[in-house]
Amino acid sequence: NLTISQDTLIEDVHFSLKYMTPYEIGQKALLVNISDILASGANPYGATISISGKLNENFISDFYSGIDEIAQKYKLKILGGDLTGGEKIAISISILGDVKNRRISSRKNAKIGYIIATKGIFGRSHLGLIELQRGTAGEFSKYHKKPELYPEASKIIAENCANDYALMDSSDGLYDALNKISKESNVGASIDFNLIPKAIDDFSTTLFGGEDFSLVGAFEEKDFKNLQNLGAGLVK
Repeated sequence: NLTISQDTLIEDVHFSLKYMTPYEIGQKALLVNISDILASGANPYGATISISGKLNENFISDFYSGIDEIAQKYKLKILGGDLTGGEKIAISISILGDVKNRRISSRKNAKIGYIIATKGIFGRSHLGLIELQRGTAGEFSKYHKKPELYPEASKIIAENCANDYALMDSSDGLYDALNKISKESNVGASIDFNLIPKAIDDFSTTLFGGEDFSLVGAFEEKDFKNLQNLGAGLVK
């Protein structure tokens, strides 16, 4: 009755203090871990947080204020963690998910004839990162700093799929998610680019832009229709 995931964010690799505050870093650090649990079909309920780097009291206070906001929104408990010194800031989070009364996803579950469906818009975070790196906070920068997650869609999927299904988040891009599901399931994927929900009509940004944390899945056709009737809001 448990899923476990872990993710690590490194200063100047996954975030930069040049364009993100400690508060925003705390929010994103927890959100990207919650996304992994939602993509498994589980319900996030607890996490431990370890931080290393050249830390001061203000950073830690603001960072945990961001953590606390997200934790309260998702009713998630911070169970413990660790603080230590280091050259650059590194944030490592282990997160736990409850699977009771839910059918959990696997990348190996896609089958021939399954419908590929998504929840979210692709390319926004990549465009937001470009804006932030250029020093221009435009319409997309908020999606890079604070990813949009889809807990209700995840809940509907996991509680109502009658058949096994495959589900991932697009942390490393839409193509990456589809490729991993295809390889693990030993099936191919046929995609109509025009049907993909996207921020701009650009092939590279849509398929390879990372950190949108949208849901990417493959479902049996009757399950897909039922999920839509229940309000999952998936795009075929």
